[in-house]
Amino acid sequence: MALVEVKNAVKRYGDKLSVDHLNMEIEAGEIFGLLGPNGAGKSTTINMIVGLLPMDQGCITVDGIDVKERPLEVKRRIGLVPQDLALYENMPAADNVAFFGRLYGLRGWELKERVKEALRFVGLEERGKQLPHTFSGGMKRRLNIACSIVHRPKLIIMDEPTVGIDPQSRNHILESVRELNRMGSTVIYTSHYMEEVAALCDRVAIVDQGHVIACGTEQELRDRVAGEEKIIMKASGVGEAVLAELQQHPRIIRMKQNENGLELYTLSSQNELQDILYVCAKHDAVIHSVVCEQPTLETLFLNLTGRTLRD
Repeated sequence: MALVEVKNAVKRYGDKLSVDHLNMEIEAGEIFGLLGPNGAGKSTTINMIVGLLPMDQGCITVDGIDVKERPLEVKRRIGLVPQDLALYENMPAADNVAFFGRLYGLRGWELKERVKEALRFVGLEERGKQLPHTFSGGMKRRLNIACSIVHRPKLIIMDEPTVGIDPQSRNHILESVRELNRMGSTVIYTSHYMEEVAALCDRVAIVDQGHVIACGTEQELRDRVAGEEKIIMKASGVGEAVLAELQQHPRIIRMKQNENGLELYTLSSQNELQDILYVCAKHDAVIHSVVCEQPTLETLFLNLTGRTLRD
């Protein structure tokens, strides 16, 4: 059953169409990855789901509730972990969590227990009386998560939660996402780190120019670039003659020259690799090493959008 349904959502900023008749369904109990280059419409879509931005057209429901008709009921079911930290730096960590708990209607003994529970979950139970401005970047990110889950939301939206933090805190956050999901929360996860999405998410949607251009499991998305492989070749003496001849090869999709040699994308890596080596040898280029890589989410993303995720 779909917990979140987005139907023909449209959002304009003046003459610019940020979200263009976007359709998406997120099933209850899954970790759903949302990928897209900068300006693709991801943040606008998230803000419309949360109810922070009105739609110009379309319909969004969360847990069967229309965001436009009953926005407060929707917000009670969502925990948002924003990319920009939402903390009061000079208020103790526990008071930060309690503040957000009150916004969701928690009071008295229940609020106190939920604050303890949220801080314990993110590993900050012993630091509840400390001020966030004394915390590391990773600790602040974890406190941000505690503020977002204190009301036990059905849907948790995490927008770039591991940006700019140390590896230990990053691993802690990733495991927290898995644990929240095991506890029953549905998670929407956005990241510029493709390996995080591949490791965490049950399904992934790639958004570009305001609409979903691909959606599925990692394997389903990989199947869309089946047969395409990347060849990384360290070589010296790769001149214009080599490049010109390889560019004419019908099964070399694209290539890029760098200071170490060539990166080539081909429809396979068997006969094509022999052809590449033959062309290099013919023009006296010296091959130092060759590595063939299977398709990845990054490959698919580049194929579909023409850009890397961090562009």
